[in-house]
Amino acid sequence: MSLTKEQINELAEHLENAELQAHDVKKITDKYPDMTMAEAYEVQWEIRRRKEARGNRIVGMKMGLTSRAKMEQMGVDTPVYGFLADYFEQPEAGTIDISKLIHPKVEAEIAFVTKAPLKGPGCSVGAVLAATDFVMPAVEIIDSRYENFRFDLISVVADNASSSRYVTGSRIADPRDVDLANIGVVMEKNGEVVEVGAGAAVLGHPATAVAMLANMLGERGEEIPAGSVILSGAITAAVLVEAGDNVTLRAQGLGSLSFRFA
Repeated sequence: MSLTKEQINELAEHLENAELQAHDVKKITDKYPDMTMAEAYEVQWEIRRRKEARGNRIVGMKMGLTSRAKMEQMGVDTPVYGFLADYFEQPEAGTIDISKLIHPKVEAEIAFVTKAPLKGPGCSVGAVLAATDFVMPAVEIIDSRYENFRFDLISVVADNASSSRYVTGSRIADPRDVDLANIGVVMEKNGEVVEVGAGAAVLGHPATAVAMLANMLGERGEEIPAGSVILSGAITAAVLVEAGDNVTLRAQGLGSLSFRFA
């Protein structure tokens, strides 16, 4: 790697401060144009270490760039991942404090909760379904820390894949009882339908994204622990939100969830 450990630590502090203080920054590859994807993940894992050192729990992971079209647009052949800290979770029917965010957007997803560890290489969709306790509808609130949404993939990965908040529904289901590839979702903002989609938008099947995550983590000698929440990737395009907006997600066979920003 071309970056030193000190530089990785400095970038982690820089990006985490932007998240915690809700201010935007310039994309980090402006300063480090030769930064590699491996180094970007080292920054992300250092941010994770910093949170754990302060007493935050890592409750799960999220996948990003799980749309084939989006991967082609970004010139990559595999999705990216980030982690979920305990304070990212927000209550259904609750209110999210938008002053703690920069320029949030919402995406419809399917969340998996594991009952057994998942580890690659060789993790399959079947292994994911067997290790999943239940699935539930979710809305991820992404919030890139980069000004004017000016970023590249390496900068996004270092910035924990734009993770910030998420809300899950209260209705759960056994993943083998739900047609996850064909499940339909409808996203509403202030009572107006703004996005619709189906589970197949996520790599053909949301569990494929979870298997891919386990295999990517396996390359680091890491695994998905039992009891993890996994956001499998966006079914819909991201929708910009602001204070006063009410968001509702309706998922076929999985009920609905709502919350608001203030």
